[in-house]
Amino acid sequence: MMLEPLLIVELGILGLATGFLAGLLGIGGGMLLVPFLTYILGLQKVGPGLAVKMAIATSMATIMFTSISSVRAHHRRGAVRWDIVRRLAPGIVAGGLVASLGVFALLKGAFLAIFFGLFVSFSATQMFLDKKPAPSRQMPGTAGQLTAGGVIGFLSGLVGAGGGFVSVPFMTWCNVAIHNAVATSAALGFPIALANVVGYAIGGQSVADLPPASFGYIWLPALAVIATCSVLTAPLGARAAHQLPVKQLKRIFASLLFGLAAYMLWKGVAAL
Repeated sequence: MMLEPLLIVELGILGLATGFLAGLLGIGGGMLLVPFLTYILGLQKVGPGLAVKMAIATSMATIMFTSISSVRAHHRRGAVRWDIVRRLAPGIVAGGLVASLGVFALLKGAFLAIFFGLFVSFSATQMFLDKKPAPSRQMPGTAGQLTAGGVIGFLSGLVGAGGGFVSVPFMTWCNVAIHNAVATSAALGFPIALANVVGYAIGGQSVADLPPASFGYIWLPALAVIATCSVLTAPLGARAAHQLPVKQLKRIFASLLFGLAAYMLWKGVAAL
């Protein structure tokens, strides 16, 4: 399927922006991608419910590329807590497969859009209020982190984001420094994306009315353009993340999420 030149430019700009945000905030760019891709797919005559599902799946697929690019930049600065990555990752993979292979296909696109909006609003509120954790609170043990990883992977699979909207607040709540939390979230983006993309590709094989050049729920032309552009700016975002003060970083994160949550709530309600 050949894309119109203007659409290629739009997807390219979206890729540049999401790559930068992936590096800056450790959110994988999904919170920005899902609303915009939902809108773009609607313009391609894809039905509202299917558009939301394809936006979520395509967004998640791009995170495989942006996470690698941004985590390399964070790792060079010694910011990634690999001990946390090792304990959260197994649960993340299991939770992601359950969401993308099973629950995702059963839910209507309108309900997924509303869930996206509500959950992101909650995450943004927690981050914006910037509540201080108890000084004695630490990351839970191995079993606790496996469970937390399962929840992060499952929720990520339902909303098409790299998990930063859950993992960053969770880690800062456990007294992990914000810059370490953002860097570690970027590293977690790859196992989250890989597990969910496998599920979206398999679960969408029998779906009717998919646009040309789709692989399950994944829209390959958009994936190619966005991923190519996003890997260019993810390291720039990672660099900026180490130069911004903690409170400003949290406020940027929260303000972005509020606006996108409102849009997806509107899309979900309109599609009911």
